[in-house]
Amino acid sequence: MPARLDPRALTRELLAFDTINPPGMERACARHLGAMLEKAGFRVAFHEFAEARTSLIAQIGGSGDRPPICFTGHIDIVPLGSAPWSRDPFAGETDGDRLYGRGSTDMKSGIAAFVTAAIELAHDLARGPGLLLVITAGEEIGCEGAKYLADHKLLERAGAIVVAEPTGNYPYVGHKGLAWFEVETRGVTAHGSMPELGDNAIVKMARVIDDLAGFRFPVDSHAVMGKPTLNVGTIRGGLNTNSVPDRAAITVDTRTVPGIDHVHLCESLQALLAPRGARVRRVVDTPSLYTEPANEWVQEVFEACTPYLDAPPTPKTITFSTDGADLKRGFGGAVPAVILGPGEPSLAHQTDEWCSMSRIEQSTELFRGLMRRWNER
Repeated sequence: MPARLDPRALTRELLAFDTINPPGMERACARHLGAMLEKAGFRVAFHEFAEARTSLIAQIGGSGDRPPICFTGHIDIVPLGSAPWSRDPFAGETDGDRLYGRGSTDMKSGIAAFVTAAIELAHDLARGPGLLLVITAGEEIGCEGAKYLADHKLLERAGAIVVAEPTGNYPYVGHKGLAWFEVETRGVTAHGSMPELGDNAIVKMARVIDDLAGFRFPVDSHAVMGKPTLNVGTIRGGLNTNSVPDRAAITVDTRTVPGIDHVHLCESLQALLAPRGARVRRVVDTPSLYTEPANEWVQEVFEACTPYLDAPPTPKTITFSTDGADLKRGFGGAVPAVILGPGEPSLAHQTDEWCSMSRIEQSTELFRGLMRRWNER
């Protein structure tokens, strides 16, 4: 059996890799993890959707009719932001129970926890249905790595998925879908002193934004996820102050619930905005992820998490999207999934991001238990 690993130390190792996306450049981090897993007996394969944008799939066991359990996480991280950090974002500095660094909570600590558990149990997991680890590149901008794996049919099978995103070790049964759209208006430029000779694209866009405020989704609400949402996130337009703008563009972030098809949603937005001369283009598309809380395995996860929480968990969904939806599609769709990891959701993407080291230890224990239980079912 391999020597016991320290998931906190592994988190610090992973933080040292600069995988800010863009540009990502996850290859070195993926190779580091792949070498560790290969040494422990895992079969490892690397897949790149672009130069140095590396995801890895590692598997051990897999005998019998039952598929393996899958644990997944992404190794890319978001930019540091304009605010200065009080800690080195790549050094893994600690203060009390806090481990600081970009990606400490979102989500290199989650990866460190399940990789540690996987390596410690490798000997036992080599028999039976086994374990599948999917560690992706490019999650932060459209789940590019997971989409590549699913679209190229590089995922064989899994019986359940644990997405180790930041949840404070609370098990969530899904998340809303994510669809981003770019909306463009065109006009005719002219001198600002003679606006009647032009056609103002920004004025058109102002009317578009008013129309979006009244948009109604085809599904009003979901019993667990709540209501779908729409947000205008960016606006661009204009050449200079003394010219009539001939182009304006906005980006729109929608979060959807089961029953809303993103292709149809794009068509509905286009129909609404066409009278304004606007064109709508879908730029990011991640489906919703949801597993019925009554699912037997989900109930097992709830039971396993209860000792680490103030009260037994109740069905909830997380606010952000994950790779889980695309991986579930790649596995054939009918796979239960939970989102469960040591990071704190409120600290994701924040300046001076940190993760509780005790939570990292708890996650490792949790993940060991889920891996063992799956192989003993």
